[in-house]
Amino acid sequence: MTTEPRVFPPHPLSAVKAVYARQAGCPSSFALAVADFEPWEEGVEFETADTSTVPGWPAVEVSELHDAFGSGVREELAELATLEPGTTVAVAVVLRSIKVHEVDSHPRAFRHVGRQAVRNALLEAYGPPPTPWPRLP
Repeated sequence: MTTEPRVFPPHPLSAVKAVYARQAGCPSSFALAVADFEPWEEGVEFETADTSTVPGWPAVEVSELHDAFGSGVREELAELATLEPGTTVAVAVVLRSIKVHEVDSHPRAFRHVGRQAVRNALLEAYGPPPTPWPRLP
């Protein structure tokens, strides 16, 4: 039995939404992002669309959030290649939009939401992972 090597993403994944919210007390965190995952050359290409701006926020701060999102995406995809031997990562990620909270949004939250976006894209592409133990009826 031979299996084809797995490539991520197997097909375009549009408008993958991810949310990271930790509101249990101070400090709190919030980040929401929508990104496209497109098949590309081997490796990770990241870019932001013009629509991922935040009215009223300085461009420098928004750029830090974009960079943190990209870092989270790269970190999660590096772990994917380690955890799933034989998986080739060949993706262009386009950050389409972000939502922020005026107090609780910061680069660390956007790093986490980048990682969550990859997990959501994997679910969309391949479905949930198999259950490691039998479930009782």
